[in-house]
Amino acid sequence: MLRREFVTLLGSAALGWPLVARAQGDTPVIGFLNGTSPDPTLQRAAAFRAGLSEVGFVDRKNVAIEFRWGNFQDYQLPRLAADLVRQGVSVIAASGSTATALAAKRATANIPIVFEIGGDPVAAGLVDKLEQPSGNLTGLSLNAASLGQNQLNLVRELVPKATTVAIFVNPANPNSGTRAGFEATARAAGLRTLILNVNAESGIDQPFATLAEQHADALLVGNDPFFLEWRSKIISLAERYSVPTLYSSRAYVAAGGLMSYGVSITEGYHQVGVYAGRLLKGEKPADLPVVYSTTFKLAINVTTARTLNLDISPAVLARADEVIQ
Repeated sequence: MLRREFVTLLGSAALGWPLVARAQGDTPVIGFLNGTSPDPTLQRAAAFRAGLSEVGFVDRKNVAIEFRWGNFQDYQLPRLAADLVRQGVSVIAASGSTATALAAKRATANIPIVFEIGGDPVAAGLVDKLEQPSGNLTGLSLNAASLGQNQLNLVRELVPKATTVAIFVNPANPNSGTRAGFEATARAAGLRTLILNVNAESGIDQPFATLAEQHADALLVGNDPFFLEWRSKIISLAERYSVPTLYSSRAYVAAGGLMSYGVSITEGYHQVGVYAGRLLKGEKPADLPVVYSTTFKLAINVTTARTLNLDISPAVLARADEVIQ
């Protein structure tokens, strides 16, 4: 059983205004609810602020932001969302996971909500339709039909003789069903897929032992907050078992993972900021269609590749947006 001591970080000192200052005047307040933890470089918060400024709202000048971070503890999200509602925020930006967006939706049917999730917002129950959603939510999905195909192509380029690809899936994630598209693509390419459920109950060690027993040639780690939280252990075990691993986020590659291919997280937060600002200006969620991110980034850690005795082709290196030595 994997457990982690809960730490609550409001972040008002480093990431926004003190509550006393915000109580003065008629400055609108945006509630920023995130299921993960603050990144040390503050890139996500900076991207969100940039999106707001694009539509005329500058933090600490004509808008204030209340930050609430779930620190990967989903059971805390309803309390954090309810707290933002009590604060009387004008808009809630719910990002980091589907659970975050659902917690915000359950907390209020009146305050406009902008979400950022990794899967299908209709299947998750956030909106009834992508065009002109009828409730108080709209936002951005980081899912795209072409992502699985492109990830699979990268796996084939990494390990041309691969016959079995393992996929880590968190069964607690409402969007774990998105793996179906990857499985179908893999079957069409003549590859066997090994689906491994990974969460707090299973732990990280056993799934790696299973993929070794099943002789998986490569591993795909999907976009899930639980995996991101335990990225150091996942990366360490991938090296121990010498399994080439493709991740969904650059954060893994920066921490020593082999390769990542996925949507640009910062661009997603920028879009959430733009939508939050437009809602502050009086537009309704129904005026803002749910959009899908279509910008993908490739990052490669060549040091890890050498450790795994992998030769990354010049063609793949040339396509990379970032190469980490």
